[in-house]
Amino acid sequence: MNFEGKLERAGYKLPDRRKGNQRPFEDGIQTSQLIFVSGNAAKIDGVLKYKGIVGDTVSLEQAQDAAKIAFVNCLAAVKYMTGSLDHIKKIVNIKGYVASTPDFIEQPEIMNEVSFLVNEIFGEAGKHSRAALGTASLPGGTPVEVEIVVEV
Repeated sequence: MNFEGKLERAGYKLPDRRKGNQRPFEDGIQTSQLIFVSGNAAKIDGVLKYKGIVGDTVSLEQAQDAAKIAFVNCLAAVKYMTGSLDHIKKIVNIKGYVASTPDFIEQPEIMNEVSFLVNEIFGEAGKHSRAALGTASLPGGTPVEVEIVVEV
């Protein structure tokens, strides 16, 4: 089974990427065999699924769900750029930014859920380095933003 099929079997569907991007940056940039995907939020059909601060108005479980959705949105950028997730040879790096209260210290627990999903879908090609960073706020009120680097 291909990577996109495994993703769908896990309960996730890649969103369509909009053409004619009017933003001052790209969804991702490829250099040599690496694609650097810009930060993505947990948007479904262009709308944030969750809004707020983890440890205040957003629960740990909601943040974990948001992180997985944001990761899937990153994969959609890779598919848009390459035509298929099956071009991915390696998930190289994942960074998760978590808007959280000063006393919230479970950012790694949020990103662990992304790592579990990556390993389930990509197997050996999913072994990656990772960072889970806390921040006071994120754009648009998203509680989690994820960016990835993949080798194709």
